[in-house]
Amino acid sequence: MPAAVRWDRVAPAARKAVPDTDEPDDETVVRTAAEAAEGTVFAHYRQSSVRDLDVTVTFEEGVLEVDVYLNVPDDAADTDADPETVADEAARTARDAVDDLFDE
Repeated sequence: MPAAVRWDRVAPAARKAVPDTDEPDDETVVRTAAEAAEGTVFAHYRQSSVRDLDVTVTFEEGVLEVDVYLNVPDDAADTDADPETVADEAARTARDAVDDLFDE
């Protein structure tokens, strides 16, 4: 039986209070978070082992939300990683990647 997990609402991203023209735009924030989440999943599972992966990222008014839906077969031969743990790690990695954007 496949395992499917969903992780909602990652903590708000750190956003500087002082306006800074060097801050990344919303599109960059969303793209960075999505790429980080996908990279984490594929660090644990071969792409061919993932039945379904949906990473949804929103960034509005300084609040980052990341939803990770991961469906892998129970017997994924390429890893013994728990899908729920991987989805959680992917969401946290997305948040950390965005925080790093604002720290630059």
